Amino acid sequence: MNIQVVDIFYPSVFKRYSQKFNIYRELYEKDLLGLEIREIDYRFAQKVKKIILVNKEICYTTQKNDKAVVDLLALGSFGVFKELAKEIIAIGNEDIGFKINKVLQNISNFENREITLGFQKFRMDRAIIMGILNVTPDSFSDGGKYFSRDKAVDHGLKLFDEGADIIDVGGESTRPGSLSVPSNEELNRVIPVIQEIKKQKPNALISIDTQKSNIAKEALKYGASIVNDVSAGEFDKKIFDVVKEFNATYVVMHMKGKPINMQDLPYYDDVVTEIYDFLVNKINSLIKFGIKNLLIDPGIGFGKTIKDNYELIRRLNEFKGIGYPILIGISNKSFLGKVFNIGIEERQDPTLIAESFAIKNGARIIRTHNVSKVKYAKEINCLIENPELINNV
Repeated sequence: MNIQVVDIFYPSVFKRYSQKFNIYRELYEKDLLGLEIREIDYRFAQKVKKIILVNKEICYTTQKNDKAVVDLLALGSFGVFKELAKEIIAIGNEDIGFKINKVLQNISNFENREITLGFQKFRMDRAIIMGILNVTPDSFSDGGKYFSRDKAVDHGLKLFDEGADIIDVGGESTRPGSLSVPSNEELNRVIPVIQEIKKQKPNALISIDTQKSNIAKEALKYGASIVNDVSAGEFDKKIFDVVKEFNATYVVMHMKGKPINMQDLPYYDDVVTEIYDFLVNKINSLIKFGIKNLLIDPGIGFGKTIKDNYELIRRLNEFKGIGYPILIGISNKSFLGKVFNIGIEERQDPTLIAESFAIKNGARIIRTHNVSKVKYAKEINCLIENPELINNV
């Protein structure tokens, strides 16, 4: 059972949910929210529905399946959902009531949180910048530019100087259609770079972008603090043992398929809901395993259509309900170029605009090539949200 607060005030989202729950009345309102409880026991769903209807709020359920479970949708405001949680607890089902409360608290307290990455603390009222350092000959945007150790180190240090909080070092391209590289080759690409950056900048916060447990282990040995695994452990489950051993931060990312085939006609009934459930279920299993330092990434461009990518940015706010900082990587990606028919070299401005919208909608770690520009985007977003921080100028 997963619980999600849905931005149902978007007309297209409302239409989709109307079809799912057979809503034939015209109920659309500009500020309407949906509280969806997926795979709830049919009998208890009827009790919840009764509570909602008694309070003169609106509720729908799907038809029960062969497991006697349904999905339930309540329509209302944040305040309505808080009262609903209280009443569900009062009738004796504390589990669902507390879970609803937890999702609501995750959203309302999202920007008040403080997280620790490595030995550094960050507040979630502004974005964290993760600079991309590809030590590869074939990455889609900058493959080959920083393939030598010296060039890679110089660029990594430059990214920190430009305002990066983290450097994400990768030795294997994950562009659509790419193949895996041998472990020894990937090690030879990334470890010397990490060693030299840490030598010159001991406090540098470094993420290792890899799907392989042995690469992650060596990188963490030499000073990396974050494991950014686009496969979410599906490629090499031993990576979880490594993350737990080093008490590292782990990025849980969604990808449909593998890089070599992920863009072969990907399809979702609802891309946000399916990725939300994937992330929640994966996080629950990782917490049981003993990994608690987590970031979530919906995986823009990884097994998504162009439309899916824009939908994810639009509804990124909904992922706050999961309760973990949201990382997003959209820098120079093809979905930005294809709608305007522009090449990689022309995507910096569209990238910055999309990153700015992502920050506004809840992204708190921006993985980017454009560190110096995103630095301004994160500060402007923070000041727009908190103009009281500005002294008289």
